[in-house]
Amino acid sequence: MHTPVTIIGAGLGGLTLARVLHVHAIPVTVYEADSSPSARAQGGLLDIHDYNGQLALEEAGLMEDFRAIVLEGRQALRVLDEDGTVLLDQPDDGTGGRPEVQRGDLRRVLLDSLPAGTVRWGHKVSGVRSLGDGRHEVAFADGGTAVTGLLVGADGAWSRVRPLLSSAAPEYIGKSVVETYLFDSGSRHPAAAKAVGSGMLIAPSPGKEIFAHREKDDTLHAYVGLARPRDWFAAVDFTDPVAATARIAREFEGWAPELTALITDSDVAPVLRSLHALPTGHRWDRVPGVTLLGDAAHLSAPNGEGANLAMLDGAELGRALAAHPGDAERALAAYEQDMFPRSAKWATDDMPGLDSADNTAQGLIDLFTEHGM
Repeated sequence: MHTPVTIIGAGLGGLTLARVLHVHAIPVTVYEADSSPSARAQGGLLDIHDYNGQLALEEAGLMEDFRAIVLEGRQALRVLDEDGTVLLDQPDDGTGGRPEVQRGDLRRVLLDSLPAGTVRWGHKVSGVRSLGDGRHEVAFADGGTAVTGLLVGADGAWSRVRPLLSSAAPEYIGKSVVETYLFDSGSRHPAAAKAVGSGMLIAPSPGKEIFAHREKDDTLHAYVGLARPRDWFAAVDFTDPVAATARIAREFEGWAPELTALITDSDVAPVLRSLHALPTGHRWDRVPGVTLLGDAAHLSAPNGEGANLAMLDGAELGRALAAHPGDAERALAAYEQDMFPRSAKWATDDMPGLDSADNTAQGLIDLFTEHGM
């Protein structure tokens, strides 16, 4: 017999786990703080890799559904210098292993693959406590509770489940990004649209950088990164979009206008995202009846692997539970034994830090060349 599983968090990792458990006929309930699937925007493009994220989707039996939502051509890459000089213009020839999809579309595919009622919406966790013998009680903000014999924290960076296992907490990495959106870019923002091209734009510089994606419906979604302390961003009044946009743009004075337009021409108020990470190699001793996946387990600086690793965590945990019916502790131990080194490996990469002197367009291209990309 299988122990019913309780998952906290209906992000990509938690839903992948729920889907794999459903495939193996293991009872599962997902509790999510959002009031509905459409309660908030689900972020931008994700490149789903053939060496982790796609493996998770194969385990979930959803590769055909995944291929149906891939945005063709979005693996194209352009690297520009600050003055707008194009140093790399790599088209999407269809042979890459990182097809792009909208996060919201991928989440919908996972949700649609689950039986109605699997996800309990509007259940914000206020606390979790151990009842002994591997059982835990989850308390919700509305006063309700749930008791479970197998609890999985898939609840992200500020996980309410993590304290059962670890005292570690995310710390600011010295960098934040400001998100902007330019709609109908071909007709309304042609210079910026030309700079971005059909896929992704990277314009790096020591201490600052601009990333941008061409999303569905001719939308440009930019991530403006700055290596600044939190106090610096706290002094920017993001309640005044015009003033905030001008303050951020000032840090890019002298850059090509088609690049700074990704800041100044935003069709929405700029959104600040402070970036945090758990200690590299974060792990814990085995605690009966509970584990973590995704950012709850191994939040790291953004490197393109976070969503992919969360999904692979979910698939691997689901497979382990299916392989050890009646012995959840053995399954959790096997899952964690593989997950710890995997997440530590991908928490570090060869990319220069934002504040590095090597964080330049030519430095990035040299790195691509060194790795045969």
